[in-house]
Amino acid sequence: MQHNAVTFIGFEKTYEESSAVLFGVPFDGTSSFKPGSRFAPNMMREDSWAIESYSPYLDKDLEDLNLFDFGNLELPFGDKKNALRQITDFVKQVIDDNKIPIMLGGEHLVTLASIKALSKKHDDFHVIHFDAHTDLRSEYLGESLSHATVIRRVYDVLGDGKINQFCIRSGLKEEFAWAKEHTHLEKFTYKTLENCVFRLKDKPVYITLDLYVFDPSVLPGTGTPEPGGINFHDMLEIIQTLSNLNNVVGIDVVELSPKYDASGVSTAVACKTLRELVLATLS
Repeated sequence: MQHNAVTFIGFEKTYEESSAVLFGVPFDGTSSFKPGSRFAPNMMREDSWAIESYSPYLDKDLEDLNLFDFGNLELPFGDKKNALRQITDFVKQVIDDNKIPIMLGGEHLVTLASIKALSKKHDDFHVIHFDAHTDLRSEYLGESLSHATVIRRVYDVLGDGKINQFCIRSGLKEEFAWAKEHTHLEKFTYKTLENCVFRLKDKPVYITLDLYVFDPSVLPGTGTPEPGGINFHDMLEIIQTLSNLNNVVGIDVVELSPKYDASGVSTAVACKTLRELVLATLS
């Protein structure tokens, strides 16, 4: 594979020498309020060059890792099942080559495709999910595949005791009731994250980070802003805790809609979050 013409900063190694592969998924086909997350991967790549590859928080540098940027998958418009199938096939190729997939959304539904591929390779596979929304509906507007149903579809793949949700502050009453029986869900904050990480320390873990987790005052560039979220220093604390995981097998960052924040602040926050997350969990 050849790397993308414009790469995310620090993701400039060749595919062959890489241990992790970044790829963009410009898909927002089920977005129900304000679409636009399909523009995030390219915007994050361009703006990443303004944030530096070095993290003073962690004293680590992306340049010291073997990271490759594939570019974006070319996905069909209007066919979410085919799009998900193509993502799953790509992730399977990456993990068959013993590399870790790092996915840039796109909307949150794309997470399902990555997890389907990884679940076939790893036993006792767990997900850590950061978000504003439960995403646990059985269907939304008559559709079982939606950004609003993605974690419920992940549950269909993994089952009970495998999904850990943090900072959740929006959802149907029925979703919160269902979560009490089937997932670990912490409303509003992440106080139980440390215990979760201790429990999953050596198990294969996938981290899905929906940028709705941030308060809109920090990251307004999303399709469905949800007041009451975390700030960037909270995210740094979360990432520091996640650094104690020994077997992160995949990561995604989803739901940035850069065109709703002309200042570029939202994209900068997303880029810096990705940098810190990669350095903390994959180095």
